[in-house]
Amino acid sequence: MTQKTLSIIVPAYNEEATIQNILEKLVQLQLRDNVQKEIIVVNDCSKDKTEEKILAFKASHEEAAVVYKKHAKNQGKGAALHTGISSASGDFLVIQDADLEYDPNEFNDLLKPLLADVADVVYGSRFMGGNPHRILFFWHSLGNKFLTLVSNMFTNLNLTDMETCYKMFKTPIIQGINLKEKRFGFEPEVTAKMSRIPKIRIYEIGISYYGRTYDEGKKIGWKDGFRAIYSILKYNLFDKN
Repeated sequence: MTQKTLSIIVPAYNEEATIQNILEKLVQLQLRDNVQKEIIVVNDCSKDKTEEKILAFKASHEEAAVVYKKHAKNQGKGAALHTGISSASGDFLVIQDADLEYDPNEFNDLLKPLLADVADVVYGSRFMGGNPHRILFFWHSLGNKFLTLVSNMFTNLNLTDMETCYKMFKTPIIQGINLKEKRFGFEPEVTAKMSRIPKIRIYEIGISYYGRTYDEGKKIGWKDGFRAIYSILKYNLFDKN
């Protein structure tokens, strides 16, 4: 089998406390079937020491060949993902938030159906399987499930976790989607547009979730939930390009 590469996109905004930790985990990660890694960090104009931490990590891990991109002004997580996606050269692509809520070791679970060529996209669900899940916010969990339900009603998919960070794509598929959302509307937009690709094969696998509290740096709030609803309606009913 021809050697494959996984592009790992790491959007970062004010993540000085965790960015070196997650990069160390990614560098040390061993992927199945000798899949190689391409790590692309996109700093969305952080106001703390995120850039300093990234550059220090790069200098001390030259063998890892971490690719660093930065925005001159803050544009939002979606915009950081656009930058990372357009820069990717791997066969597969996955998004890894700069916090520590998700375990990169589970990339190997997501890779399995892609390497077997039975899937084009694999979602990592926080709401299925027997892996560890930190118990946190009832209303946040209920909101995620509600957004997934509404999204499923329009896409006719039966996902359990549309809002998950862990979505692994065959790179040409995600690069072929015309993405517009620059902030937290990325998840419903990419799901809506992906669901319309003819003969797309979507799988879902249970993953762990080590959620953060707001005191620990969580950034998602109720306003982002309303943006997600707007995006579900917009990209399923009105803007299908």
